[in-house]
Amino acid sequence: MNVIRTALPDVLLIEPKVFADERGFFFESWNKRALAAAGLDADFVQDNHSRSERNVLRGLHYQVKHAQGKLVRVCSGAVFDVAVDIRKASPTFGRWVGMTLSAQSKQMLWIPPGFAHGFLVLSEAAEFLYKTTDYWYPEHERTLLWNDPAVNIAWPLEGAPTVAAKDAAGRPLALADVFP
Repeated sequence: MNVIRTALPDVLLIEPKVFADERGFFFESWNKRALAAAGLDADFVQDNHSRSERNVLRGLHYQVKHAQGKLVRVCSGAVFDVAVDIRKASPTFGRWVGMTLSAQSKQMLWIPPGFAHGFLVLSEAAEFLYKTTDYWYPEHERTLLWNDPAVNIAWPLEGAPTVAAKDAAGRPLALADVFP
């Protein structure tokens, strides 16, 4: 596996070694030993799988207690995936990084605890998988406003996105519950 630091050094792009031939392909989507050697030593407790249609925007989600690290990947289609640093003491507080993840590239993104996370579906539909380091606690879930001008994410939108009510009601960074 090749591990690449992004513009937010704690967010990692992971390129698995893919073995492909005329039959198809094989790759390890998680190898604790290999990733620990690269600096990502996480214990996962839950796997999630979602499917969304084109132009659906999910996020930006995080939990104020039981903060989750997430290892995310796309198994069908493509998304624009975003992580926002919401750790008040961080030198990159309020900054974001975004990149296209696709089933074709097989790349994964590690989003550590202390970051809000969301994605926009770029293909007709996308299936999105993510491993989390803690369980989902709805009472601790928060949503950072996806279009907060202070964060200024350059979403590659085609018109207005389709968002859930909780995402439309997200809080701007200035009013959000953030990490110390």
